[in-house]
Parts: sequence; C-alpha cells; structure tokens
Amino acid sequence: MGLLLGYLAEQQKHLRAEKALVTGMLSRVRVEAGLTGTIEQIFSEIIAMYGVSRVMIVSQETHSHRAFAGEMNVPTGTARGEFRWLESGPRDAKTYLDDYPGDVFYVSLKRDRWTTLVLDDSGHEVTVDNLAPFSQLRQAQPFDSLISVAFLFGGDWRGRVFLFNPSWRGERQEELRFLLDMVHQVGPAVYNVYLLHRLRRRALAAERARLARELHDGAVQSLIAVEMQVDVLRRQAEAGRPIAEELSRIQSLLREEVLKLRELMQQMKAIDVDSQRLLGVLKDNVERFQRETGISARFMTDVEQVEMPQRICREIVRIVQEGVVNVRKHSGARHAMVRFGCTPDKWNLTMEDDGKGFPFSGRHSMQQMKETGIGPMVIMERVSLIAGELTVESNPGQGTRLEITVPRNGDVPHEF
Repeated sequence: MGLLLGYLAEQQKHLRAEKALVTGMLSRVRVEAGLTGTIEQIFSEIIAMYGVSRVMIVSQETHSHRAFAGEMNVPTGTARGEFRWLESGPRDAKTYLDDYPGDVFYVSLKRDRWTTLVLDDSGHEVTVDNLAPFSQLRQAQPFDSLISVAFLFGGDWRGRVFLFNPSWRGERQEELRFLLDMVHQVGPAVYNVYLLHRLRRRALAAERARLARELHDGAVQSLIAVEMQVDVLRRQAEAGRPIAEELSRIQSLLREEVLKLRELMQQMKAIDVDSQRLLGVLKDNVERFQRETGISARFMTDVEQVEMPQRICREIVRIVQEGVVNVRKHSGARHAMVRFGCTPDKWNLTMEDDGKGFPFSGRHSMQQMKETGIGPMVIMERVSLIAGELTVESNPGQGTRLEITVPRNGDVPHEF
C-alpha cells in the first residue's frame, strides 16, 4: 500500500509539473507579439526544456501547397537565439513532412545503427519498417538524435517541429507523449494568433483599397479637372478673355475637395473616447462640422453623465461623423441637429436636417431598409454592431430624421 501511495503521489507531482509547463507555454502566446514573436518565445522554452541545439518548424498550407520553414539556433555562449524564416519550396514539404510514421518520433544514429521510438496520435507505439525517410532527413539536416512532432491546424495547415540533439531527462516514451500533448494544447493558441494576424492583414488591405478608391474617385479626379480648367484659363488669359467667373468656380471645387480630404482624415484617425468624454467629443464634432461647411448645426443633450462601454462610445461617435458627412454631401440642408438622450433602458441618438431627404417617404425600420436596399448603409452596419435599432423618417424636399436606440444593459454581439 505504501508503494502504491508513493507511486500515485509521484504521478500527481509529475502531472502538476506538466500542467505548469503547458500553462507557462500558453502564457508565451501573445497576439501583440505576432506569429514570429510567439514562435520565438515558445521555441525558447522548448530549447530550455529539452536542451536542444536547434529547433526547426516546417509547415504547408493545404489548399495552396505553399511550404514555409523557420529555425532557431542558440549560439554557444548565449542565453537564447533568434527565430528566422528560411527560403523554402515544395521540395521542403516532401523532405520534412511526407512518409514519416506516427505523429511523434525519436531517432538516433550511433555506429551506423538506428534507434527509433514512434508513437501515434493516441500515444501508442508504432512499429517502424522503413528507415529511408530518416536517412533522407539526416542528409538534409545532419543530426545525432532527433525528436519530431506533427501538427494539423484547422484543416488549413499541416507541419512538423524538429528538435535536434535533445538531452533526455526522463523516460523517453513519457517525454514523447508529453510533447505530443503539449502541441495539442499550445498549437490551437498559436493558430489563433495566425488567424488574427491574417484577418488584420485582410482588414488593412481592404481599408487601403477603400482609401485608394476614395482618393481616386474624389481628390484625384477633382485635381485632374482643376488642372484642365487652369489650362483653359491660361489660354483665355492669353486671348484677353475675362476669367473671374472660372476662378470662382475652381475655388469652390478646391474648397469642396479640402472638406472631403478632412473628412477622410477624420475617418482614418483612431478614436480615443470613453463615457466621460463622449458628450464633449460629440459636441466638438458637430461644431467643427458647422465651421467647415457653413451649415447651421447644433448638438443638444439632456444627459449629464454617461455610463457606456468604450467600444459603444466609439461607434456612437462614428455614427455621428457619418451622419453629418451625409448631410453635407447629399442633403443640401441649411440646418442640422444632433440630439443625445436616454430612457431607463435605452440610449437615444437623433440626427435631423431640413434637406431634400431620401428618395422615399415615410418611416422605415432598419429591417425594411435592409430588405429594400435603401437608406444609410454605413450607419446601419454600425448600428448593428452595437445591437441597436435605426428608424429613418424621410420627407422628400423637407428633410430627414434618423432615430437610433441602443440598449443600456444589453449584450453587444461583437468585440471590436
């Protein structure tokens, strides 16, 4: 009984140690470090844990078959190394990823004699009948001993991690099982960093494309038109014709493009606003709109204090910015008003003007506008992000009124 209790206590101690190692490894996975920084941190832990001279990762994207390889060495006399990506191609995928038995293996070569230990995904030992893949790998990457573990992420990526010349500290089969379990737990976190990085790149690419389109369709086209008109004026001046009217028209065009560029810069600027600053930021936006456009605009509120999550505050500001831009671009209004208020269960935002209105008459809910493809689409998207509702009342030739309500204590469906 004493022997059994001692064995169980030792096993429990071993499990706690493994759990602590995995937890420490997961703490190294940080979105702000990016994929390369995260891999470097994890490889540093693996190098310290297994006493290896070098760690290498080779992966392949499933649908495109592109291969990627990277390695981390620890130079003699240094505490840690630096991870770097290597040039790679389809041949690397064949060399490092194909034809290997099992999911994790250990191989060594001493006096022309191979020693192997291979486990499948469940940790059971696999019989090795073919040593050719190990010989080919040793030709590409010389080693005395090697550990390799496979991974598969979301059906998108497959790959292997290679640990060269490890120093064993425990029973080999248990060490391989632990390494396999660690990859199963830490791998998905690393894959999430990759996914987030890819989403951010796509979002940045989409935003750059949108800005390029805005500049091309707006400022660039207008500047080309101004250049052509200036050339016409030059010829008129040479012929002695009056040019004052044309100059006035060009001045108006340039003023319009300055406003468009300012609005674009405002949309690009990051918004740092919380519930304490929300009312002041809204008031500043409306007052700036009045100064820059000459349209009479007021901000009104019957709220003295706001308690609202910061992400909702940012969207409220973006909605107001988009609303006043629409007033300037499309309404032809002379007066506009923005009002912010609340009821016990909702925040209320109202924007109205005395312009020409939308090309429809009456009150329309957000669902009705989505079904018919009418209304302020950008504002509708932003209202949806904060679980709000939008109602538009349009009176062609008389003006528009936008009413937005946001639950005070509701759940926001998206984190942004």
